[in-house]
Amino acid sequence: MMARGRFYFTCGVILLAFVALFARAAWIQVISPDRLRLEGDLRSLRSTVVSNTSRGMIMDRNGEELAVSVPVQAVWADPKQIHAEHSLDKQQAWQALAEVLGVPHDTLLKRVQDPKRRFVYLQRQVTPAVAEYIRKLRLPGVHLRPEERRFYPTGEINAHLVGMTNIDGSGIEGIERGFNDWLTALPGERKVRKDRLGRVIEDLGVVSAAREANHIELSIDQRVQALAYRSLKRAFEYHRATSASLVMLDVKSGEVIAMVNAPSFNPNNRSQYQSFRARNRAVTDTYEPGSTLKPMIVVSALENGVVNANSMVDTSPGWMRLGGKRVSDTRNLGSISVETVLKRSSNMGMVRMAMQETPAQLLDTLYRFGLGIDSGMGLVGESTGMVPQRRRWSEIEQATLSFGYGVTVTPLQLAQAYAILANGGVRYPLSIVKRNQPPTGEQVIPRQHADAVLQMLESVVNPGGTATRAAIPGYRVGGKTGTSRKAVAGGYGSDYVGLFAGVAPLSNPRLAMVVVINEPQGDQYYGGLVAAPVFAEVMSGALQLLNIRPDAATEEQFQLAGQEASVVPHS
Repeated sequence: MMARGRFYFTCGVILLAFVALFARAAWIQVISPDRLRLEGDLRSLRSTVVSNTSRGMIMDRNGEELAVSVPVQAVWADPKQIHAEHSLDKQQAWQALAEVLGVPHDTLLKRVQDPKRRFVYLQRQVTPAVAEYIRKLRLPGVHLRPEERRFYPTGEINAHLVGMTNIDGSGIEGIERGFNDWLTALPGERKVRKDRLGRVIEDLGVVSAAREANHIELSIDQRVQALAYRSLKRAFEYHRATSASLVMLDVKSGEVIAMVNAPSFNPNNRSQYQSFRARNRAVTDTYEPGSTLKPMIVVSALENGVVNANSMVDTSPGWMRLGGKRVSDTRNLGSISVETVLKRSSNMGMVRMAMQETPAQLLDTLYRFGLGIDSGMGLVGESTGMVPQRRRWSEIEQATLSFGYGVTVTPLQLAQAYAILANGGVRYPLSIVKRNQPPTGEQVIPRQHADAVLQMLESVVNPGGTATRAAIPGYRVGGKTGTSRKAVAGGYGSDYVGLFAGVAPLSNPRLAMVVVINEPQGDQYYGGLVAAPVFAEVMSGALQLLNIRPDAATEEQFQLAGQEASVVPHS
């Protein structure tokens, strides 16, 4: 009886144990599985990067590469692993590593002294050859990881425009910064389940989709850009100027064909990087335009009925006083035509016209030419310039405005103003990115007035004008010189800015260009002497490179050129 009781008791205990286990299993599996499922997921679920695309390329309008990414390696160390495997005992290998990295041996060892750290960079962006040498050293705890380095094939020619990236591949200057999001790829991410050995045993799907990097085709033509930089740099060095800038626009589309500055820098050599050299002065620096503003004031006078294209302007006696200030020409030119006012750059002629208008009329014209307004191109650091807004204008303020003082513009803005003149008064939005379709323009100036002033500007370049050095054989050219004194505290100093702004070919304008030489030293500082020759050299080369037909050549000259071409032997 006792034995049977013990048997039933034992069976009961076993049955209760099974019931308890079943109940516990049911509780875990059916009623409350979330906590343990979470614990399991924390131990096995991982997110993995499925792609890491290179940064997008920057190219010119013809597909020539201006910025590319090249594969390199980063050298990093795991101090905990180094100390655990006594890697520091290999003194000869560490000495070799220090030498190939160009780092003092003691400095290198200090970086891995803390055994609690798990990651420290030893050097970034080493070449594949150096990486292979380090790999062969087989130092425990020293590892390599792939990364990219930005390379700029054209070097200092496009440095200001294209810009550069930092060591992590983010844009910090120029197009690289302004279009950083567009150029940057976003790696995709997937959720997977791994076992204890790190092997993927289940793919659970996409967390975020990868985004490929986008390439950019700029509007500039690298052939013209290189020509412009060489010519501008030569003038900058010859005249010992503080800086120089050049901007060329396509009149028909508003695209920037060339934009260069001096001094420049090599973006491939970070040790030479200086912030003052990295500024794109063509859009960040402003200048008083001097006489290059006069064509816009003449347009205003024509539009408001002050003069017509055939009017005569009395400049006698060649000087006047306004508010205690003297305004004068180099000599008394007497009664001259509006065209001669521009040809001889008569300040008196400009004042006579401007004083018959209101300041509001003058400013309205300047705004329609794009002065004092952001171009909308998105370039880093772009300035809007300054068109003065005053409640009261003195006579001398209105007078000096007529010949380009009291207002500041960027070289880009001035180039746009001349492009509007060249395009019959139509303003196209500017673009640094290549356009596939022609943009929609806005008629901001009456065509007859824009055309009339443009034809007047041809006389400035012809014999007797102030810019004969801007003439280009075979092409009709129109433009205007400018020489402005730089403002200092209390007035104007002894430093000058020499400018030339022009258009070619005049019969069917295609290109507008501005050259600025800032603070040239020596006896030559007039725009017609320092800036006009650069214009002639660059514009002449650009017209030929872009295969634009000469509009001042005779048929005999064309036939002769054709005969010469036909006798050239083909290679």
